[in-house]
This record gives sequence, structure tokens and C-alpha cells, in this order.
Amino acid sequence: MTERILICTDLDRTLLPNGSALESPQARPMFKSVVARPEVLLAYVSGRHKALVEEAIAEYDLPQPDFVIGDVGTTLYEVKQNHWLASEAWAAEIAPDWAGYDHARLQALLAGFSGLTPQEAAKQNRFKLSYYLPADTDTAPLLADMQTLLRTKDIRAELIYSVDEAEQTGLLDVLPASATKFHAVEFLMKQLGMDAAHTVFAGDSGNDLPVMASAIHAVLVANASPEVREEAHMLARQQGHEAALYQAKGGFLGMNGNYAAGILEGVAHYLPHTRDWMHAYE
Repeated sequence: MTERILICTDLDRTLLPNGSALESPQARPMFKSVVARPEVLLAYVSGRHKALVEEAIAEYDLPQPDFVIGDVGTTLYEVKQNHWLASEAWAAEIAPDWAGYDHARLQALLAGFSGLTPQEAAKQNRFKLSYYLPADTDTAPLLADMQTLLRTKDIRAELIYSVDEAEQTGLLDVLPASATKFHAVEFLMKQLGMDAAHTVFAGDSGNDLPVMASAIHAVLVANASPEVREEAHMLARQQGHEAALYQAKGGFLGMNGNYAAGILEGVAHYLPHTRDWMHAYE
């Protein structure tokens, strides 16, 4: 029996060619053919919520995945014939971090902090409480004060702050501490009985770093920023997992290593037998 492999990939600027770098035109069709093989399981691992993942699949003609880890790791879905089934096992895994608080109670607990405006309902979920705040907010004391309050209630939370450059708006996600891409991928591997030797993760950005520094085979696509590349290699070195991190270089099958080309290059690096599948679609 042919051994199964699990390919996990970030979407924006990893599989989706929506960055400034150029895409090799044959890369996405080749990727689609490879993941269509019966021994391959495909998981999308994204900060996007369900509707935005579906939008990306349609817009970029992506293959239907077997699994989707979405909402920055707070949701896990199994996808069968376009039907998305939310994993209650994953919800049960991360729920203890919020110490019995549901979304509404946690929002009420944080209501005293000024400047926080709840994001739209589509951007919220059971374990993701998301806010807008002014881009010029002094976030360090705000986040420290929020964490202090949360700790008094035994809530283990990760506070993720970023800026929407286009809208010039601050974004703040309050998540269970264990609801990360790394923990979700690790959980999915365990559920599927997959080991690190038969799993490859691809990414390009800061929230991919915990996976990049782990023992899971990971590939940084060539279009990843120099800052992310440097930090990924530093963290992998510190954790003794340098051999499990591959930097796509380009030149593989005449492709440039960006986006899907980089994913394929990384898969072939770790699982050399897959090269034959790719040559077939040159």
C-alpha cells in the first residue's frame, strides 16, 4: 500500500500568487495535479475565515482541500464534497484555555478597554474575538493590561496585533493560547496518524514561524521576505530543527520557487519519490 503524505500550506502569498513576486505559470496546475493523487491529503492553513477561504479557492482555481485550518488556527474543518464539517475535537482541545468563558462573556470582560471596536460577525467565531482599534494606539500598555486582567480569570490567551495598511486600522485578535497554526497542524497529524516524515508544511509569514521552527518538515517559499527567512532559520537553529526547514531557491523543474513552485520544490526535497509525479506534468 502506498504511504500517505500530508501537504499543509498557508494561502496568502504562499499558494496564492497575491504578492509582488512573479508566479511560474505551470506551478499551480502542477500543484493541483500532485494533490489530486489518492495518497495525498491536502490541508489549507490560513488566517482567513471560511467564506474567504472559499473565495480564494474560487478566485484562484485551487484544488478542494481535505482539511482547512482557518481563523488563525481557531477552526479546523474536514471538507468532503464541498461540505465543511467543523472539528469538535479541536474545539475541545483549545476550549480549556478560555477557562469556561464563551465569546460573549469574554467580550463583556474586555468591554472596559477604550478604543476597541468589535469586528464584523463574519470575522468572529467561538474562539476568536476580533477588534479594530486606531492605528496610532499605544498597544504595549493596552495589551499588557488586557493580559493582566485575563490572567486574573485564569484565561490563557494569545493577543495578536497587526495593522491593516490599506485601511490604516489596527487589528487585534484574542485567541486561546494553544490555537496556533503549529498546534492545529500537530493536532491534525495526530488525528490522521501522520508523522513528521510524511508531512510537509509551506508558508511565508510571521504566523508560520512556530511551524517553521518545529520538527515538522517545512518549506519557506522563495518569495518570503528576508526578515521572515532570517527569523525562521534563527528559530529553527535555536530549537535544533534546522534540518527540518528548507528554503526554496528556484530552478526546480524550470520554475522560480515562488508560491506553488516553492511548495512543490519543498515537497520534492523531503519526499524525493514525488519528483516523478511532477515530471509527469512538466
